[in-house]
This record gives sequence, C-alpha cells and structure tokens, in this order.
Amino acid sequence: MHLHGKVAIVTGAGQGIGAAVAEAYARAGARVAVIDVNAAAAARVADGIRAAGGEAISFVCDVSDHDQVISTVAAVEASLGGIDILVNNAGITRPAMLHKMSDEQWRIVLDVHLNGSFYFLKAVAKGMMERKYGRIINVTSSAGLLGTIGQINYSAAKSALAGMTKSAAKELGRYGITVNAIAPGAATPMTEVIRTDERFKDRYLERIPLGRWAEPEEVAPAFLFFASDSSSYVTGQVLAVDGGLTIH
Repeated sequence: MHLHGKVAIVTGAGQGIGAAVAEAYARAGARVAVIDVNAAAAARVADGIRAAGGEAISFVCDVSDHDQVISTVAAVEASLGGIDILVNNAGITRPAMLHKMSDEQWRIVLDVHLNGSFYFLKAVAKGMMERKYGRIINVTSSAGLLGTIGQINYSAAKSALAGMTKSAAKELGRYGITVNAIAPGAATPMTEVIRTDERFKDRYLERIPLGRWAEPEEVAPAFLFFASDSSSYVTGQVLAVDGGLTIH
C-alpha cells in the first residue's frame, strides 16, 4: 500500500499511535503534517521523519480551539497542498468516578476528542468534496464500544465519535470520501496506568485473548489500510485493533 503524492494530517502525532501513524504514512510516500499541542514533541517526530528520508512538517494546534484548527488547516494547505487524508487522533484523559467528576473534567475531554475531531473534519471536508477524494480516519476506543469505569467522559466522547463517523460516511460518500474509525487497544501513553499499575494490568490483560499489550507500530498498519486505495470500497466502519478485547 502506498500513499505517493498524498497529503496527510495526523493530529496528536507527537507520541504514541499518532507518531507511529505519521511515520508509517511518510514511509508510504505521503507528505505529512505532524500536529500536536506540544511543539517540541511534534517537531521531534517531524525531524525523525525527515531524517529517515520522508517529508513532514510540524504544526502546533490545540484541536479544541476552532480558530486554531481553521488556521492550521490553511497553513498545511499552503505548505503541503490540498489535504487527502485526515487522522483525528488527538486526545486526553481526565479520569474520575462519575459522582466525583467535575464539569471541567467532563468538558475538556469532549472538547478535545469530539469537538476537535469535528472541527478538523469540517475544515478539510470542503476541499475533499471539491476534489472528489478523501480519506478520513477517526480514533475511537474500546472504551467507546464497551464503556469503562472511571472515564465516563472519555467513553462518551469515543462512543460519539463512532456515530459521527457513520453519519459523515453517509454524507460524504457521494463525493468519493471514505470515513472510518479505528478502536485501538491499550497502546498509547494515555493507557500507561492500565498497563503498569498492579491494581489494573492483570485484570485487563485477562480480557485480551492475545494476552499481551499492543505496540503503536502494530496499530499503524490499520491506519495505512484506511488511508490507501486498498480500502476504496470501505466506509462507515469501526475497526477494533485490540487483540480481541471487544469480541462479542
């Protein structure tokens, strides 16, 4: 699968899955906009891509700020060209049991995951519609499919992203744009507590049929598939890359 000549935006690309996806896209030939709220982290990933012979530019953006999203998309288009691929990966956690969760903890998680994904989706959709081509990949989670204790904000946002994916796929399909979602397992810095805390890790691992944690590099190929022409007849789907955690 190749992405030669394509321009890709990956949000939350300063670390974890986002970084692995940005690197995989660059190796496949895409020009990659590495976007993160952490300027140093984004620059480090972009520098690494260029050192390996790929093409990438880093951009700083708080995805929950609509104006920043609009200006960032314009800057990417000015620097790299029309956007062919969008990966909405940026995310945060603010865990708390629901009876202790503050309004701010609720709001900020939805602002980043849900509003941020909508802002980027809306910002790139017009150009994709005009060019009659686009690949949009939203990042949901097993928490959005199954629910989870202590993160009702995160689960709500990720579940809503699945619905947004399906609605956008129905709206944009006529323009040659596919919209899919990936639900990774515990393969990100946000899940470090689950992976390392003795109170959680064994209990969580018991639920994974493959019996081990994922690495970001194992998840990235699914993003490559959805970004490539190999998935040209696939849209509105949620693919779990979680070692079997969400088997029904």
